[in-house]
Amino acid sequence: MVTFGLTVVRHGETRYNKEKILQGQGIDEPLSETGFQQARAAGVFLSNTKFTHVFSSDLLRAKQTAASILGKSQFCKETAVKYDPRLRERGYGVAEGRPLSDLRIMAKAAGEQCPSFTPPGGETLEEVKARGEDFFATLCRLIVKEACQEKQAPERTAGNDADKPSTLLTNHHGSREFHSNPIGATEELFASVLVVSHGAYMRSWLSYFVSDLGCILPASLTKTELSSVSPNTGVSQFIVKLESKDNIKPKIQCICLNKNDHLGDVAAEHIKL
Repeated sequence: MVTFGLTVVRHGETRYNKEKILQGQGIDEPLSETGFQQARAAGVFLSNTKFTHVFSSDLLRAKQTAASILGKSQFCKETAVKYDPRLRERGYGVAEGRPLSDLRIMAKAAGEQCPSFTPPGGETLEEVKARGEDFFATLCRLIVKEACQEKQAPERTAGNDADKPSTLLTNHHGSREFHSNPIGATEELFASVLVVSHGAYMRSWLSYFVSDLGCILPASLTKTELSSVSPNTGVSQFIVKLESKDNIKPKIQCICLNKNDHLGDVAAEHIKL
């Protein structure tokens, strides 16, 4: 059994987010100043987490968010970010660059509801899900492969273990609540992974985790919270347990979903440049 922590963060705010204009994949807007503040706040919140792997969408708003988060890290400032197009936002075709209200009008005219409606040239929900499923499967194979390689390294000593960065995940107060399992115990994680992506993509990914993989959710989570799009730099955290054998579904527990406590500091303008 291999266990790793997964932290998923939505990118910071862009000008188009504020104006409620669809960006999708074709509008590659940078973060606004507020977006940079949000990303730095998320970085402070996650600064004690020792990420072993960092992945980001290859769109600019996600790249800038990932860089800002790592810039506040106590341990991961030099960690290389792997940019993956499978983490991009849902493509909205002809609706990109237009107000969100236009998408709702188009959906109504087609006799459909958002977000299931697919505008011409856009991605279906099934296509977005397939991208997310493919990325997650690749990630799980990578973690299992690395764990197997580590077990086959007999030259490792206790001294080497002491030098290796711990993968126990902590919150910004230094507690270990992130990786408390359902019975309240804590465990060491083989790896901790940061993924920076987008709102509609993350909602699709969560749906896959819950519907297909049976993800365990926090008891206090409401249906509204489960179906909502993450706020900008909302933080979701999961514990993933993998078997080394093929064709066995990962076991996933959601620790928190779309957490945005850190954004209070942005409103108070407490985040330093």
